[in-house]
Amino acid sequence: MPSRSDEIIDAAYVCFTRHGARRTTMHDLSEQAGLSRPALYQYFRSKEEVFRSLVERLLADALSASERAAETEGPPERRLEGILAAKLGLVMQIWRDSPAHAGELLGVDARLGAEVLGRYDEAMLQLLTRTIHGAYPAADAREAAEILLAFTRGLEAGVSDPAALPGRLRRGVTIFVTGLNNLTPRKETS
Repeated sequence: MPSRSDEIIDAAYVCFTRHGARRTTMHDLSEQAGLSRPALYQYFRSKEEVFRSLVERLLADALSASERAAETEGPPERRLEGILAAKLGLVMQIWRDSPAHAGELLGVDARLGAEVLGRYDEAMLQLLTRTIHGAYPAADAREAAEILLAFTRGLEAGVSDPAALPGRLRRGVTIFVTGLNNLTPRKETS
């Protein structure tokens, strides 16, 4: 059974995707959560705190999906694609659920500070680095991970057709891994 805080965060997703971050009020949040405003303040001190909690949950869910993708069987390019597809999936979800406010909701860096997104980015870099190193031990796995993450951020930033993103990601990862295969010997699997 979800906690009351989780229910409030669920309600926050509805409000923020409906009204955007700037226009959503604590009144909107309390109404959507079925609480009085004073009761809401017992869980969260401000709209920004609710928003931050929502972002932390969304990023944690995306990271969990990326970790599951890293553990799947198959060629390295499909595992790398799966890791990055989970990240990209979050962006696609927000564009699908809130086309009018997606740009605002995804441009949260300044509002959240570097801490929340920095932790997520570092966890993604570590996951990509481990996955690349496992398949290409002679590669500079950290640099390759940084390049793949930057590529994915570029796809996220240039969203004009969210439905095209998975195909672009697949092609980009395939091209990258093809280059990596030509430059670095791949670890033989038995």
